Amino acid sequence: MLLVLPPSRGQTPGPPGAAPVQLDSLALPSLTEARTRLVSALAGTEHDPVTRPTAPAHTVFTGVLFAAADLPGAVRSRGAAARRVREDVVIASPLLGMVTPTDAIPASRLAMGSVPGIGSLGSFWRPALTEALAHRPSQELVVDVRSSEFLPLWRPAPTADWVQVRVEEEVDGERRVVSHAAKHLRGVLVGHLLRRRGAEPTDARSLLQAARGLRTSGAIKAAELQHSPRSGTPAVLTLVC
Repeated sequence: MLLVLPPSRGQTPGPPGAAPVQLDSLALPSLTEARTRLVSALAGTEHDPVTRPTAPAHTVFTGVLFAAADLPGAVRSRGAAARRVREDVVIASPLLGMVTPTDAIPASRLAMGSVPGIGSLGSFWRPALTEALAHRPSQELVVDVRSSEFLPLWRPAPTADWVQVRVEEEVDGERRVVSHAAKHLRGVLVGHLLRRRGAEPTDARSLLQAARGLRTSGAIKAAELQHSPRSGTPAVLTLVC
């Protein structure tokens, strides 16, 4: 199982005096050349990360989704949850492509879009990330909680069991898509998948069963799965609150 998270708009920079980012020490080392190119293109701009202090990504990202997932708590647990954080979680990053929760990174508010000398960040990162993640099992379950803004960075292989997560609110028998609560519930799902006992989900159906465990705590009313009829497009796991 691979959990793909978005970056967070809420961020806590590393402490003063902390070392700046070391690009060649980050996970997914095949991205080092692309990371170096982008950082060089940002030199002297407001998004230049070279002198900014770093901290582990799981402490830098502090927005709604990350608060609900509590990655720092999972890291401290030193049990299955800590292993899953290390092995099963990646975080999309317009600046660095993708990082793991334990990578030392600077706070960055670089948005998706175009960078002079680089072009579209989606087009820039997508081939590099496809290569960097090619070592993952080709039919792996990919649980994608990114918002649409960050989808251009990377798409799983067509053979992967790719599931995106949607959140709907039910009021007076009618449903509507929600935004702020969606971030929170996606984070709750991530934390649940990291900490739950038993075998990890291996496909969309077992993911659905795992997600339904959230009904016990009252976090959701229901969980539903809609398969895509087309190859290479994601199934959708809907959490109903």
